[in-house]
Amino acid sequence: MASIDLRNLTKHYGSGATANPVIHGVNAHIEDGEFIVIVGPSGCGKSTLLRMVAGLEEVSSGQILIGGRVVNDLEPSERDIAMVFQNYALYPHMSVFDNMAYGLKIAKVPQDEIRARVDKVAHILELAPYLDRKPKALSGGQRQRVAMGRAIVRQPQVFLFDEPLSNLDAKLRAQTRLEIQKLHRELGITSLFVTHDQVEAMTLAQRMVVMNGGVVEQFGTPEEVYTRPASTFVASFIGSPPMNLLTHAPNAQAGVITGIRPEHLDITAHGWALQVEAVEMLGAERLVYGQWAHKLPGPDAHETVIVRIEESAAVPALGSTLYVTPRANRIHHFDATTGKRITP
Repeated sequence: MASIDLRNLTKHYGSGATANPVIHGVNAHIEDGEFIVIVGPSGCGKSTLLRMVAGLEEVSSGQILIGGRVVNDLEPSERDIAMVFQNYALYPHMSVFDNMAYGLKIAKVPQDEIRARVDKVAHILELAPYLDRKPKALSGGQRQRVAMGRAIVRQPQVFLFDEPLSNLDAKLRAQTRLEIQKLHRELGITSLFVTHDQVEAMTLAQRMVVMNGGVVEQFGTPEEVYTRPASTFVASFIGSPPMNLLTHAPNAQAGVITGIRPEHLDITAHGWALQVEAVEMLGAERLVYGQWAHKLPGPDAHETVIVRIEESAAVPALGSTLYVTPRANRIHHFDATTGKRITP
């Protein structure tokens, strides 16, 4: 196991005036044994950053250290990492056992040790009954466990996961998330996990890197990122539904965006007046969508406010006026020009 340090890491494609920068000065220190999730929308640079750590993409400038050793110029095979991809990448003509053992055989590990390692990992991943099967005889979730098992048997210093759950259906994704959490508790190997799914990020991460346009917007625990987002981007990307980001809230300050999460708006007799436009039923809760009841400046001006209410609460009628009050200690303020958080 090992720590990972990313020091002013940049990446661009091409050179000179036509160079296309995609990673802009990323800095991060990842402790030995931490599970870090890199999350962001498509095209934000998260997979590129992971591939740079893996040695599959060249570093334009800056340094990558694994276990205190600069690895910029080392081949992937020399970095002591194992990578799990989105598409499983299993050999279809090989059994589960042979797929998991393949890397060890190439490394000329003794046969008895190969058998012991594969059997142990197959037991952990509940794959022991399927060791003689070919990948085509497995479900998608089982194939992904084989891909993870192939990485685990190598006993690397670092695991790198590149959206490994995106090909699974919703139920399997939830189940596999639990398996990955259990695996990390048992193995304690430093892990980087890339996903565009903020639910995966929140449930798996010990700390998370939120990326946007090749820049780290925030690096912190899921609780820190959710309760104190560093920017309007983080506030809108993390959380479902996203935080309300309002420029026309009553008593709003010029040049300041007011942020309030839907669950932190309480229905009251007086307060912010909203005209109800839609209601979504989500089982144990409902989402109410409303527009400001007061007239906004400009002929086409509008601003939607989302309110989360419990199943037991009365459902407001469409077109009715709903009064809500934000919880004072849950209001966020952001600079309207930069989008950055205004402390506290």
